[in-house]
Amino acid sequence: MKSRESLVRLKEFQVNEKRRQLQQLQSMVSEFERMTKELENQIIVEEKKSGINDPNHFAYPTFAKAARQRADNLQVSIRELRVQQNALEQNLEDVEADYQRAAALEERDSGARARA
Repeated sequence: MKSRESLVRLKEFQVNEKRRQLQQLQSMVSEFERMTKELENQIIVEEKKSGINDPNHFAYPTFAKAARQRADNLQVSIRELRVQQNALEQNLEDVEADYQRAAALEERDSGARARA
C-alpha cells in the first residue's frame, strides 16, 4: 500500500507547511505591532517637542503626520493579517483532520498486513 503511505506523507507535509505559514503570519503581526508602538512613541516625542498635539493644526510636525499615517497603515495591515491568520487556522484544522484520517487508515492497513 505504497500509495497510502505516500498520502500520509503528503498530508503530514501539508500540516507542517500550514503550521509554518501560521507561525510566519504570527511573527509578522508581532513585528507590525512592535513597529506601531515605536511609531506612537516617536509621535509623542515629536508632539512634545513642538508643543502641538492636534494633527489638524497648520504647524503640526510633518514627521509626526507621516509617522501617524504609517502607524495607521500598519494597523490596517495587522487587521488584514489577523483575517488571514483566522482563515489559515481553520484550514490547518481541516488539514490536520485529513492527516489523522490518513494516518489511521495506514495504521489499520499495516496492522492487517502484519497479521496476514
